[in-house]
Amino acid sequence: MTGRLVFVSVGTDHHPFARLVAWADAWAADARGRDVRCVVQYGNSPAPRVAEGHAYLGHDELTSLMAQASVVVCHGGPTTIAESRRRGLLPVVVPRSPGLGEHVDDHQERFCARLSASGLIALAQDETGLRDRIDRALDDPEAFRAEAATDSIAATVRRFGALVDELLTARPGRTRPS
Repeated sequence: MTGRLVFVSVGTDHHPFARLVAWADAWAADARGRDVRCVVQYGNSPAPRVAEGHAYLGHDELTSLMAQASVVVCHGGPTTIAESRRRGLLPVVVPRSPGLGEHVDDHQERFCARLSASGLIALAQDETGLRDRIDRALDDPEAFRAEAATDSIAATVRRFGALVDELLTARPGRTRPS
């Protein structure tokens, strides 16, 4: 077991998020020999070739990995972001893009832009940005610490996510995103 853990999660949406998995895997390949373990929960995306990969994780295993992580990288899902912050980590977030077939609409991009502007996440919009934020978080962990979210903040984020889902579901021709 290495000293530091980078945990990457694409969530459970049925859309593949191959872009994030590939970027994380390329970072893991370049990080060989740095005493860092990279674990990727890849969902319906192709499995990573270098990083340790798991299609899906049970809740206990997922929360255990988040608790051990030096860095959490995730999609723009409110629950994953809240879970990371609850553990005192500023998550590095890559929102899913509907233009790339990663989601049904742009709600993750809009949600993450607002959270980034408020300093609640470290937004990464391309591979270079992702690499930079992971490396900075490993080199300067205190810069990627977040005030541990209280249950009321986590509940607010969950409620916001549910409201977004309800609004999107209520629109004609829309299905509920996950």
